[in-house]
Amino acid sequence: MSVPAREIAAAKLNLALHVRGTLPDGRHAIETVFAFCTDGDRLSGEIADEISLSISGPFASDLGDPPENLVIKAAEALAKAAKVEQGAALKLDKRLPVASGIGGGSADAAAALRLLTSLWAIDPAHAMAVAPQLGSDVPACLLSLPMYGDGPGDRLASIDLSDVSGTPVLLVNPRIALSTAQVFAKWDRVDRGPLGNWREGRNDLQAPATGLVPEIEAILAWLAVQPGALFARMSGSGATCFALFKSEEARDAASDAVPESWWRLATFLR
Repeated sequence: MSVPAREIAAAKLNLALHVRGTLPDGRHAIETVFAFCTDGDRLSGEIADEISLSISGPFASDLGDPPENLVIKAAEALAKAAKVEQGAALKLDKRLPVASGIGGGSADAAAALRLLTSLWAIDPAHAMAVAPQLGSDVPACLLSLPMYGDGPGDRLASIDLSDVSGTPVLLVNPRIALSTAQVFAKWDRVDRGPLGNWREGRNDLQAPATGLVPEIEAILAWLAVQPGALFARMSGSGATCFALFKSEEARDAASDAVPESWWRLATFLR
């Protein structure tokens, strides 16, 4: 019997996200800084005759049937690319809200690629080749390290975020799913300029996302006035927002004060 492998599908944060235009294939050209948290969904798996997925956790019911899940698609694509004939019995503990701007399905798919690369003992190059086919955020989530991304978000370069590594962070979501496609469709097509220092940057999807989910504005305003909050912004296409805190104690005090109707995750930046 094989030993189960385990991976954390780390929550992804866009510390800044500038939308620069539209690419020939219809996707949007962006510039972004990816950072990752120490917590997220959890994936485990062991060798089996076929590829299968069972889903549990607080947000399991918000996902569709397992065959449509990106974890299954990632596993099947990796098996095909690496010519693997083994299967795997995968279990996903879904702890992050769905369609929330923090990587969710992309992080799960990336975790599956990492886990199966180890479980099947195959060359990691296969996972790197498959990742862009699964979604623009999957290559960054595969690495789960601080990255600068441009193009559709999958052209990556390492970035030094050591000054904020380990910083306490609080994620807050209004428990409202938000379609990335709908948010991009509401973008006003104005290029507001390149991304330099992420602290001085912005999230160009915040305005269209807030138009669809007004609660985002309330969450950002709430985070900004919490004692010890250093920086607050929306992640990705929303609706999750986050704040960096000067201390774990300040973050935990804010987490305890989050309204019951909102989801929250108290964690750290990697």
